[in-house]
Amino acid sequence: MIEFLIKLHPEIAIKSKSVRKRQTLLLERNLKTILLQVDSRVAVSNNFDHLTVRCDSDDVTLRQRMIERLQCIPGIVAFAEMQSSRFSSLHDIFEQVLAVYAEQLEHKSFSVRVRRSGNHDFTSIEAERYIGGGLNQHVGSARVQLKKPDLVVSLEIKKDLLIMVRQVHQGMGGFPLPSQSDVLSLISGGYDSAVASYLMIRKGLRTHYLFFNLGGAAHEAGVREMAFHIWQKYSLSHKVKFVSVNFAPVVDQILETIDNGLMGVVLKRMMMRAASSVAESLGIKAIVTGESIGQVSSQTITNLSVIDRVTETLILRPLIYQDKQEIIDLARKIGAEDIAKSMPEYCGVISKKPTVNAVLSEVLASEQQFDFSVLEHAVSSAKVLDIRTIDYQAEQQAHVVTELAQLPKDAIVLDIRSPEETDIKPLSVDGHQVIELPFFRLASQFAALDQSKHYYCYCERGVMSRLQAVVLQEQGFSNVAVYRP
Repeated sequence: MIEFLIKLHPEIAIKSKSVRKRQTLLLERNLKTILLQVDSRVAVSNNFDHLTVRCDSDDVTLRQRMIERLQCIPGIVAFAEMQSSRFSSLHDIFEQVLAVYAEQLEHKSFSVRVRRSGNHDFTSIEAERYIGGGLNQHVGSARVQLKKPDLVVSLEIKKDLLIMVRQVHQGMGGFPLPSQSDVLSLISGGYDSAVASYLMIRKGLRTHYLFFNLGGAAHEAGVREMAFHIWQKYSLSHKVKFVSVNFAPVVDQILETIDNGLMGVVLKRMMMRAASSVAESLGIKAIVTGESIGQVSSQTITNLSVIDRVTETLILRPLIYQDKQEIIDLARKIGAEDIAKSMPEYCGVISKKPTVNAVLSEVLASEQQFDFSVLEHAVSSAKVLDIRTIDYQAEQQAHVVTELAQLPKDAIVLDIRSPEETDIKPLSVDGHQVIELPFFRLASQFAALDQSKHYYCYCERGVMSRLQAVVLQEQGFSNVAVYRP
């Protein structure tokens, strides 16, 4: 039997009775939705201040899959792996506890805590003393310490049933989805927007995704991969939307009409206008961004203030005080680092001397030259996808590219990494020509290569090479695949 005791986040425990009941019910539903996909035998019980999850199986692989799932469900601060068994005497209880805890107690201080209900020929304190004394004798390197021990041996005795905590696992914490309503997260595929989205999910906010496409099919494919990863791992219990807006025409308008130093601020204002419109159409009351104070020129306090004036929609910035390394570390923790690291930077506009102290009146005057029908058309033409539907997942896999570890005889390898990467770690493939062609030049220069040859894109993690191969295939090139040694 696989059995877990689920503890709610402490912030839920201090809520009123009605709020706690609602939060617990939400978590119960989410557990059932997610864990029944792991195994149909899973049963979830609601005990008001905690929940229990049971599955009639001793499969080690299934146990690990359930642990991995429980660690990624918002609202769970910790969960304990339980073991239930019958007993015949107090000494029988001790022997069962010794078999489970002997190895864990090596070189540690410990105490025994017993909760007992039913008729027994011993009290809870007598049980603690007997079991603790026996453990102390049989595990030579362990020692009893009642205050702040390294390990607490937690036992519950109900009539003739012994319940032991075998191991405690940490959860995400936060609130269950969707206890705190919905938000629309601006996602670019990079570290910041991925981490910002995760933090909103952790707070119990059902997080939908809005993507402003500046780099074509490759850009969208990479961002979808990031959004799908975050949703599937941390908010699988609920349907969310992925909205894609082609923002290239808007950027073209900015480049043509806006003063050079103000282009970055105006671009963000256009994005906020579009995001507000999309959010309103979806009935969402708040926008989420991955902005952090001082990270780029548009993210000074003055510029953020000018950007925010463009909309009355609430803008949430969970990373506002975070350092970049802290953001990267959290991206690594949530499993988003590899995708983010492989995503290219698609800069909408590059100002020679971007302002860090934008003046609202100057921005408004500059925007008078902008053709807002371009923005309106971009928003009205947005693609709205359900991230859970079969159609969406099929679209994710629509462009399947060949990936080979062993290359054909006449194959040519295209090293599409950045010049910095190729300088540090040059690629050499025995028996094959290697051409260094950075991903940002591939679309424009691939046609100039000898099209009688077959080319295999290479990058460190395989993400960007696959995206670029998809784009080239969409452009009609059938002689391109991926090299994955």
